[in-house]
Amino acid sequence: MKHVSERENELPDAVIGKLLEIAVEHKDIISLGPGEPDFPAPRPIVEYTKEIADRCNHYSPPGGRHELKEAIAKKLAKDNAIKCNPENIAVTTGSQEALMLGIAAALDVSEQVIIPSPSFFGYLSTSEILSTQPVSLQLKAENNWEIDPDELNRIADKKKTGALIINSPSNPTGAVLSRKTLEEIADVAIENDFYVFSDEAYEKIIYEKKHISMASLNGMEDYVITLQTFSKSYAMCGYRVGYAAGPSDIISAMIKMHPYSTISAPTISQMLAVKALSMGNSYTNSMVKEYKKRRNLIFKRLNAMGLATRKPEGAFYAFSNIRKFDTLSMHFSKRLMNRAKVAVMPGSEFGRFGEGFIRCSFATDYKKIEEAMDRMEKYFRKE
Repeated sequence: MKHVSERENELPDAVIGKLLEIAVEHKDIISLGPGEPDFPAPRPIVEYTKEIADRCNHYSPPGGRHELKEAIAKKLAKDNAIKCNPENIAVTTGSQEALMLGIAAALDVSEQVIIPSPSFFGYLSTSEILSTQPVSLQLKAENNWEIDPDELNRIADKKKTGALIINSPSNPTGAVLSRKTLEEIADVAIENDFYVFSDEAYEKIIYEKKHISMASLNGMEDYVITLQTFSKSYAMCGYRVGYAAGPSDIISAMIKMHPYSTISAPTISQMLAVKALSMGNSYTNSMVKEYKKRRNLIFKRLNAMGLATRKPEGAFYAFSNIRKFDTLSMHFSKRLMNRAKVAVMPGSEFGRFGEGFIRCSFATDYKKIEEAMDRMEKYFRKE
């Protein structure tokens, strides 16, 4: 009898889809859920879209357009201290596709992928879809949500571990990995001979600390696959263009597989990505300035109402402890939406060690955040 695959049946339904629907269809609910900039695409990108609309209707090469790969190589050298050539770069339909192609290229079935928890929900599902073996690495608020290299070394297995995924700045915690932590992680990776997938989607959305790319550390060029995207830094989520940079053998394998996923990233998006890289950082910096104002507001208000929250160092999320009010984040989030008309992401979406927390996105208008905080405060006073 025909049936839906066991793999699909075991894949969890992502709450983010429901939150995106809520944000569009339920105007009485303030959504602090979706993880995308609320700013419009930069004006030069919008204007250039019109200019090139009649000459981008063909496929691009699976590895990406050469002019974009050259521009990315220059960007990586300047901004990230990563030295690479265009052949070390694969352009993809967003960085999530880069992660999927990268894991498929680097790991065999049943090899272990160490995944920090809490972390972006796509990591665990990608590992499971590709039949690799996910292993959770617990992150703790009291450690400022940083990876503990000693714990990483304890769970790493030289015979079984194929890769570690890191994310800095982090979704959902807003943590930024320090150079010291990255260097210690690098030592563990070399000692146990595994790859590190370094998801740097929020690299430019950072506040007091400095972003450091793991691939820039001495001796890591053969171990790190850097994943980046135009979605967050340039408010280009809907354009679906990202990339991976790493060892040439892994990048070549990813490009070889690309025709069997999306063939290539959208041609128009790649042309616009070249334009974005020529713009400089003024638009991104203006977004970060506004995010910082919102961060300071939401951090203060959440803590004042008893939701213990570490100050986010990057990205645009606050990750709050709800155990004063509830032990189950899904139950808490549903009550908050139904009674306070505020939508948040339950921490259980981000791995088993995310339970007992909620994620509030401050990629939302300042006044809406104020109103959401007022509604939540009023709700808690009644409880």
